[in-house]
Amino acid sequence: MSFIHNGNARAYPLRLLLWHEIVNETIGGVPVLISYCPLCNLGVVYDRRVGDQTLTFGNSGRLRHYDMVMYDHQTESWWQQFTGTALMGDLAGAEMKPLPSRVESLTLFRERAPDGQVLISSALGLRPYGKTPYVGMDDPKARMRTRFPYKRPIGVFGIDRLDIVGDEAWMVSLLKERKRIEYGDFILTWTAGQNSIHDKRVIAENRDVGNVIVQRRTADGLVDVQHDVAFSFAFVAMVPGGKIHTVFID
Repeated sequence: MSFIHNGNARAYPLRLLLWHEIVNETIGGVPVLISYCPLCNLGVVYDRRVGDQTLTFGNSGRLRHYDMVMYDHQTESWWQQFTGTALMGDLAGAEMKPLPSRVESLTLFRERAPDGQVLISSALGLRPYGKTPYVGMDDPKARMRTRFPYKRPIGVFGIDRLDIVGDEAWMVSLLKERKRIEYGDFILTWTAGQNSIHDKRVIAENRDVGNVIVQRRTADGLVDVQHDVAFSFAFVAMVPGGKIHTVFID
């Protein structure tokens, strides 16, 4: 995952995040939460300021709709990672602001931010970094046999990847086939070069799931749009009535 703000660029390798899931940071003067839920393949960056408080977060160890439930240290309220909304506690109903970020390869991050900083572990033996416990989720056979209790369009399986913008989502397989989709002011692109963490045990040996970027046309050029790449079961659970684009006609 990568985040750039006010000229400050940081990257957080998934091989670390899949074990720790949460990083409290301040980047470019903004207190942010770097969050990644490996079970639903969702990475989101949030502004940690809520009302007049600046919160710090931890992982509750619980799931809701197979998505991580976080808690803040200040009030111990519980938060849904997918939505950035407090589920219970003193801050129930409060929302954090999601910020544009990318889940991209280190190569692409280095190209656009040569002086950017990359998170590394201070204790390499703490976890088996470079390996994943989420083995086989990207296997085509697993894709067809895995069942989730959420209604999806015909032909969309629970662990199909979606590129999500608001209440609409595009099949990443469709974007991979077309390489570029233009939808209103949005431009969605797919490029090769990022290994899955849901395939084989050793991440370096895993299949290429690609890099997805969403940008918007503005008078000053293209700017990144806040978007998420996640498994379809998470989208249909968290965005009732959301639309999944399985085909695209120019």
